[in-house]
Amino acid sequence: MAFAVVLFLLVQARFLLISLATAIILFSITSDAINSIARMRIGPARIPNWLASITALVLISSALLSLSAIILSQANTVLSTTIAYADRAPEAIAAAVAWLGPQAETAVRQAVATFDVAGYLRTIAGQAGSLMQGTVLVILFVGFLFAERVWFDTKLESLLGDKAQAERTGRIIGSIIHRVNHYLLVKTLVSAVTGLMVYGVARFFELDLAGALGILTFVLNYIPAIGSIVATVLVALVAFVQLGDGTTTLGIFAIIGAVQFLNGNVIDPMLMGRALRVSSFGIIISLAFWGAVWGIPGMFLAVPIMVGAMIVFSHVPGLRPIAVLLSREGLPETEEELDTTRPAA
Repeated sequence: MAFAVVLFLLVQARFLLISLATAIILFSITSDAINSIARMRIGPARIPNWLASITALVLISSALLSLSAIILSQANTVLSTTIAYADRAPEAIAAAVAWLGPQAETAVRQAVATFDVAGYLRTIAGQAGSLMQGTVLVILFVGFLFAERVWFDTKLESLLGDKAQAERTGRIIGSIIHRVNHYLLVKTLVSAVTGLMVYGVARFFELDLAGALGILTFVLNYIPAIGSIVATVLVALVAFVQLGDGTTTLGIFAIIGAVQFLNGNVIDPMLMGRALRVSSFGIIISLAFWGAVWGIPGMFLAVPIMVGAMIVFSHVPGLRPIAVLLSREGLPETEEELDTTRPAA
């Protein structure tokens, strides 16, 4: 019953909770940067903590608003172009299966024609319209977290009533921040390189949506496993609908697939190292659960949430077996690693 109540609240308050989770992740990413800025000196004077926090908040706000504006503009481009392609899509997709015979071609054409493209576009436009509202809410959450950060250690010690336990909890939080930050840094770097390469391929073949495909690839690559597959298929579909040439489309699909495989299965694991330590099966389960609860935003947040949960479970004796199941090698973080690798948060 308790799980059902929690699940109900997660679904009903998902807009607020997604914004809060995003704000906490952004806050954790910038905490170390704020501490570094606050330790800097300009001559004999040190940069005050409040000035470092305000500077970080301004930079985060500018980045989020700019990114939201770019996504919205590209969404409008994709929607308008999709409407132009909607009439050609059934014929192009039916032509792709023409080798199966006229009956299969007719069946596919009729099936594709039944899709309510306009309805899907209205749904997507509505979700894109709420992006700016979520961005503003995330900025407000991050601002209040920055305002409270100087009292975090004091509140933690008062809450637990034991200084040693408070320090240990702070180190656990520091470990979560370190691993999530490393994951997001590597993911951002690899996703940016992949998006640029996809944009270059799309421009080379003169696809209309080259910029939108590059940005979409960058965003979707934050979803492990599934995101890269969806991005590759989308590029191939756009190429086939626009060009109408199966051979060229197959070549584009092969090139994009090779790019995704190289960056996602060779470079990404090499840069990630042992920072993630999460099993692939656990990632799929997390994607399925948070995708069902929070939709697409939940799939973006699934891995950071899972990493944090696994680290917490690994330091709670009663929950450590769950951490063992969630870890990649069955060896979650130990107390010795916590004491030697990360200082208190």
